[in-house]
Amino acid sequence: MSGTILDKKFECFDLKIENKIAQLILNRPEKMNSMIRKFWDELPEIITAIDQDALARVIVISSTGKHFSAGMDLSVFSENNITSSEKENKKEEGRFRGSFYKNLLRLQETFNCIDNSRVPVLMAVQGGCIGGAVDFSAACDMRYCTEDAFFCIQEINIGMTADVGTFPRLPYLIPAGLVKELAYTGRRLFANEAKESGLVNKVFKDQDEMMNYVMNIAKQIAEKTPLAVWGSKDMINFTRGRTIEEGLDRISLWQAGMYHPGADMKEAFEAQTEDREADFEDLYPLKKDFGL
Repeated sequence: MSGTILDKKFECFDLKIENKIAQLILNRPEKMNSMIRKFWDELPEIITAIDQDALARVIVISSTGKHFSAGMDLSVFSENNITSSEKENKKEEGRFRGSFYKNLLRLQETFNCIDNSRVPVLMAVQGGCIGGAVDFSAACDMRYCTEDAFFCIQEINIGMTADVGTFPRLPYLIPAGLVKELAYTGRRLFANEAKESGLVNKVFKDQDEMMNYVMNIAKQIAEKTPLAVWGSKDMINFTRGRTIEEGLDRISLWQAGMYHPGADMKEAFEAQTEDREADFEDLYPLKKDFGL
């Protein structure tokens, strides 16, 4: 895959793609994988490239060290003028608030790329998943964790409100009352409660056991037709906050426009009949110049 995102060196991530599975690994354990400025640039670059160039059929995000991530690095606050006292001057207040708003929207786009990706994104969490890392996890399709894992909406503990995706997404994953309790108190949601509430799919005794399981799930997804997987992700995400009728209309439009029984279904039936693995065509790369 010469000339792709795989040829780049990243500060916050290691990336490898094998057997149509992309593994994206946070690689700053000595800094508890805090989300420095580079993180907010690199993540969307990687996710978008994998999606646009159809480099993989599924993405697995994991981490290194004791904790998955300590959340947004304090340097990002200062770089975005979040704590700049000089901007408190009334003459500059409007300009500051406007630039702060635009900077925040840009940070939010970092995790929107996961929602917008055609391929599923799985997350494997060990240790702490704190602050911005909760926003990160909420954007993924599935979450798994180790017994020592915990999730914390840390923002309330430092005098602010979570603002990069936790609140628009988390109430669709766990009960709203629990979201509010976590948001108002800043307490830790430990692994067993995360499993019981539905935030994570499964809990494992250690990271090795977790990664073996998650990579097996990723393998199962990669073996399915990418077009149908994309359609399933699109449908599930579309129905958030919409009526059943709107969801049914969307799936009807999708099937009418994308359904192709002559290819994927034929291959699926033949593979079952012949007792072999199906060989489905990959998604097509997306045109960057809007050309046909």
